[in-house]
Amino acid sequence: MGVFALHVVDHPLIADQVRALRDKTTSNSDFLRLAEEVTRFLTYEAFRDAPTVATTVDTPVVDAAPAVRVEREYLIVPILRAGLGMSPAIQAILPRHRLCLVGLRRDEATLQPVVYLDGLPKDLTGASVVVCDPMLATGGSIVRVLDMLTERGARGVTVMCLIASAPGVAFVRHHHDDVRIITAALDSQLNDVGYITPGLGDAGDRLFGPPVS
Repeated sequence: MGVFALHVVDHPLIADQVRALRDKTTSNSDFLRLAEEVTRFLTYEAFRDAPTVATTVDTPVVDAAPAVRVEREYLIVPILRAGLGMSPAIQAILPRHRLCLVGLRRDEATLQPVVYLDGLPKDLTGASVVVCDPMLATGGSIVRVLDMLTERGARGVTVMCLIASAPGVAFVRHHHDDVRIITAALDSQLNDVGYITPGLGDAGDRLFGPPVS
């Protein structure tokens, strides 16, 4: 069983990229590029202590040089659709992974998440899971996915987001006290419709444009 942890990555280059993500004039293409760059930083920090095994490698200069290998496989779970703005960067860094999609939409009347796609394996006992969603706002979507994961045996999940809210983090901790949350920024509050303040708006729309009605 893991222990709850919140890690806000404190780095001036990340802070500058978060500023650009917040800027309402940042284009969709630049927003996507920035989101991927920040996610790479977060991934390195999140897996600083990834377990390794000793091995050797033949270099152009010498055979059997000492080396390490990451052998653990990670299940990467982006929450659609905004999570797709983060998952490619995580996949590019973690050497062994599987990608499983979960789709949620928010009921605008109740602010509660509704599952419309469940691509998770039925048995996740012993799995190392990484959930990614750019915004941890109310925490409802993250908790819904964490419920789905723990019901199938996953424990000690890592949640990665670009920006989290303090109320959302508290909500997640109340329901799941064994997860790690890795984020580039922590904002203090939500507005009356559940958006992070100051936040950066709707991450899905800023990544991919508004949905076609």
